[in-house]
Amino acid sequence: MGRRGRCIVAIDEIIDCPVVEGPRVLLRPLESDDFDDWRDVRRRNAEWLTRWEPRRGFGQPDPVEDRQAFAMRCATRRRERQLGSGWGFGVFLTDGATRPAFAGELNLSNVVRGAFRSAHVGYWMDEDRAGNGYIPEAMVALCRFAFDEVDLHRIQVSIVPRNARSRRVVEKLEFRCEGLAERYLEIAGVWEDHLRYAMTAEEWCVRRADLVGSWLESAGR
Repeated sequence: MGRRGRCIVAIDEIIDCPVVEGPRVLLRPLESDDFDDWRDVRRRNAEWLTRWEPRRGFGQPDPVEDRQAFAMRCATRRRERQLGSGWGFGVFLTDGATRPAFAGELNLSNVVRGAFRSAHVGYWMDEDRAGNGYIPEAMVALCRFAFDEVDLHRIQVSIVPRNARSRRVVEKLEFRCEGLAERYLEIAGVWEDHLRYAMTAEEWCVRRADLVGSWLESAGR
């Protein structure tokens, strides 16, 4: 097992194809075969999601409508895992399902090593599934992966202040708010202010037992 021997993901499995689980969610890298399910959820949630996302670059194919572009997106994520610069996960729901049902994404990106040992976290969820605690559960599973296996010191979530649903996730988990970063990221063509929420390895060490017990050893809150 990994450095602390308490996470379900073995250190030698991280680069290849990590699978991280909670009581009701399964996190695994998306592959080309997931295109149909991913496309259906993205199409249905287009208005719900695109207002919180960067615009696609001029001339870039839309992976929602272009199977090859989606396959290239998956290949890019695979390369990031190989380089140790990011881990992108599809969020699949397992409670009451005959097979895991795709419902969103949770990404650990912009991983920087050295003295920084930090990364950014982003997530989205199918609107029909939102409000059921799936993303908070997945976030705790990701924290365990990030701190116990990838050995990061800090993770950060940046959220547009008016995105109340996303803020609810980190506030429910009591991530520490570090303040407002003005005109931090370009979202839907506008340079938006973002609230920065973070957790460090020291905070995870103190809160690990409570978070894991509440979200990963039960059905969540």
